[in-house]
Amino acid sequence: MPRQPRNLLPDGIFHVTARAVADEPLFVDDHDRKRFLWLLNRFCSEYGIRRLAYCLMGTHYHLLLEGTSADLSRLMHQLNSRYAQRFNERHGRHGHLFGERYTVRVVQDEEQLSDTYAYIDANPRQAGLCGWDERWPWSWADISSAA
Repeated sequence: MPRQPRNLLPDGIFHVTARAVADEPLFVDDHDRKRFLWLLNRFCSEYGIRRLAYCLMGTHYHLLLEGTSADLSRLMHQLNSRYAQRFNERHGRHGHLFGERYTVRVVQDEEQLSDTYAYIDANPRQAGLCGWDERWPWSWADISSAA
């Protein structure tokens, strides 16, 4: 199924993912992760986007965000471009950091919202980054929003 043009997306809740080019690291260390979260918080506040969940993996990230599609587009442009600039400066690299444009899926209903929370939460465990009885320190969810 072809991807829906972003300007046709309805406002609502979005599951957003982005991956580094060629499965290179997107986050080398905790400093990178803290910088990304700082930028995420800044742009969520600036564009009126509500953060529902996030998970920062090694080569990609997952975000669960609520707002308008126009504000989401502005937030994602700022977030990915600013993060890539700072990452490249810090690590002495140049060129693209992200392999492709970010992916966005509209969450259609309460069941899909619950499934998306569970998927984001399980991601680091399935990747072996932490045990099934542990919390991944770079993952967070506003479970009060869960179905």
